[in-house]
Amino acid sequence: MSWRGPTHRVVDGERIDGAWCHVWQWVPYSEDYVVEDLYVFADGAVRCEKWLDLEELAESLASGWITARSPWAPEPPADVSKWRSRNPEVCTPDSFLLEVIDKIEELGGRTTVRDRLMEAIRRYRRERTEASRELLRAAYLGVPAHLRVYALGDMDRQDRPLRILLTDLGEAVDGDGPVVTAEMHREALEYFDRGDESVEKHEEWRAVVHADDRDGPVRPALVSQETVYPRGWPETPGPFVLRNDYPVPVEFGGRTYPSVLHAYWALSAADPADHDRIRAAATPRNAHELGGRAARRDGWAELRAGVMGELLRAKFGQHPGLADVLLSTGDARISYTGFYEAPYWTDGRDGQGRNWVGRLLELVRSELLVARVSWPTGE
Repeated sequence: MSWRGPTHRVVDGERIDGAWCHVWQWVPYSEDYVVEDLYVFADGAVRCEKWLDLEELAESLASGWITARSPWAPEPPADVSKWRSRNPEVCTPDSFLLEVIDKIEELGGRTTVRDRLMEAIRRYRRERTEASRELLRAAYLGVPAHLRVYALGDMDRQDRPLRILLTDLGEAVDGDGPVVTAEMHREALEYFDRGDESVEKHEEWRAVVHADDRDGPVRPALVSQETVYPRGWPETPGPFVLRNDYPVPVEFGGRTYPSVLHAYWALSAADPADHDRIRAAATPRNAHELGGRAARRDGWAELRAGVMGELLRAKFGQHPGLADVLLSTGDARISYTGFYEAPYWTDGRDGQGRNWVGRLLELVRSELLVARVSWPTGE
């Protein structure tokens, strides 16, 4: 069982992030379990067929109405050595409830049990005192029992270095493991030292290979929304000039088109007569509808992205005022939305849109900047 996402719900216009996993739910009329999706959200809301709060979820887990462990899974042998076992502890109703609570904290950007465990490890390595070791023990035990073997993200050593550190000298780890020595404690601490060194090396390498990445917070995305102006476009339409139906002449291939949409759909037509009809359409929307009914030229699916890119270059290259509007968006991601153009071009709400117009606008924006930069010259 693992958490999946992303998912979300909207409450009073606010996006609430969530995640989901499979559980088994008891169905009284069939007297059997069925697989169900359990959703949790950053604000603490839970849904499994119906909305629950955490107290109701705890009651459902305790009663067996919901279980995170397959009802048909065999019971683990009682005499298996914990030290030698490669498997996590059994997921119980209590430990799964702790996992759900921790997932809610993670979704909300709050401190998780693993965050507290990592901080306790760092503190113990700085202060080798019994008090800090007790804090480490409490942080380790705060991890849901069935997830402890994954706490360090090391499936070779699992959580053994921690279990060694938390066992007193002269005592057997887990009761049936090796007797702990000072050397074993030292090796466990060295394990964490090596981990820090690996992280530092990786961060140094990442800084080199990602040296051209943005330094600092990412600028919020610009959402270019489909808009209709029944009485004509305003004198200063602002970011709406990014739209393909914005009525500005575009010269391409020795001809002038009233808008990008006119040019795109006219160029897509296989019949020259259709091309001319689309080019002469009264509005961009009329051009779109005429183009959609006309026969497409061969290979248009492979040509269309390149054609759109060239049309956008022509539009913003031929109209400096529009280019200034595009450049004013900085390096923000451009989300080109709408229902009138195909999902190939738009950023769909259902996650299916490919947002090619938005991507091409970002590319043209960068090309406009390149054209304004002074570059070294010479041999």
